[in-house]
Amino acid sequence: MVECVQVKGKRPKNKNMKTAIVLGSTGLIGKEITHQLLNNTNYSKVIILVRSKQNTSHPKLEQIVFDFNNPNEAAIQGDDLFCCLGTTIKKAGTKEAFYKVDYDYVVNTAKIAKANGIKQFAVISSMGASETSGIFYNKTKGQMENAVKAIGFTCTYIIRPSMLLGKREEFRLGEMIGKAFMTVFSFLIPKKYKAIYDLQVAKATIHFMNENTSGFFVKENDDLLNVR
Repeated sequence: MVECVQVKGKRPKNKNMKTAIVLGSTGLIGKEITHQLLNNTNYSKVIILVRSKQNTSHPKLEQIVFDFNNPNEAAIQGDDLFCCLGTTIKKAGTKEAFYKVDYDYVVNTAKIAKANGIKQFAVISSMGASETSGIFYNKTKGQMENAVKAIGFTCTYIIRPSMLLGKREEFRLGEMIGKAFMTVFSFLIPKKYKAIYDLQVAKATIHFMNENTSGFFVKENDDLLNVR
């Protein structure tokens, strides 16, 4: 199911290969999106904005060291921007530090991207995101979504996955318990709430960004699982 759809019309297909920019390329989803973009024939270049150089290389890959607190606006040049920035309150240390990453960094970078002529923007949010939520995490995500919508890209995708499956570098006890529960009782859980692998989230996000449409789209977990 698609929420909050506001289609403005079809855009002509771009015959030229595109340049993608990935924020948060070292995280679970960002790493997989980067990997799939590098193997996608619609893209001739994949730029990752990183805090420090990563030990990886590919003919299509360009790494740019980027300071989100003092952004080099000229570095954000391309066609499609995939924003996978995100942390947890536990990892950030405080609610303020969490908000800085999940709201300020995302929205500020999106504004720069729009000013630089980037047409398409996809951001990984969360199931349950709402600015009216009583849960700080979900409220922050909801506020971020509304701020991104207001920026007015030609095409914007809000991606709301459920519990994520995949190999994280850090251990998250609560997430591990949730994964175990969802695996055992998967047959009882509606599709919208089923756990989803990082590979599928990445595949679906890239698929949506190549549909050549315009408007504002919210893609829930079942939308992601339906992409083949």
